[in-house]
Amino acid sequence: MEKKIIYFERAGRDNTHACLEVVKQTLGEINYKHLVVATTTGATAMIFSSALKDAGINMVAVTHSAGFKGPNTFEIPDDTLAKIRDNGAKIYTGTILTHSIETSLNSKFSGIYPAMIIAQSLRRFGEGAKVCCEIAMMAADAGLIPEGEEVIAVAGTGYGADTVMVLKAAASKRFLELRVLEILAKPRV
Repeated sequence: MEKKIIYFERAGRDNTHACLEVVKQTLGEINYKHLVVATTTGATAMIFSSALKDAGINMVAVTHSAGFKGPNTFEIPDDTLAKIRDNGAKIYTGTILTHSIETSLNSKFSGIYPAMIIAQSLRRFGEGAKVCCEIAMMAADAGLIPEGEEVIAVAGTGYGADTVMVLKAAASKRFLELRVLEILAKPRV
């Protein structure tokens, strides 16, 4: 098998539309049924859900947990969430698997914990690659995508999208069964 990989010169949101084109091309070649997209402010989910609303794909937008930026805060306005849902996407809001409890313990006790080691290991491929793995597991944990199926995952560095991967989905309880099958686009930095 021979596949094309797109490498971006810089990480970040400037690559979002190029990632959307990679996803569209991939969907044109292979009939994937599931797409997970990371979104912080809702902007990336709006772009993807608008462009793919008639693609017949199960799109899941994965957001930060409530309180991620501070107590009692949520980063996506209600009207944006409604528009994303109107485009046919599902929304999952939950705890980032390699964050939260261990981050709290690390802040308090200055230790290193297994989830943090996993997160740092995945970051060797880029922030977006780490997030692609996390959001696929989070969506599987919520029952929004099936385990064991190939899914397209889109994430980025900071805001927007700069990474597209094909993964074999697994729930977080079966993290070691998660497989990165293809890297379709990522920053080279």
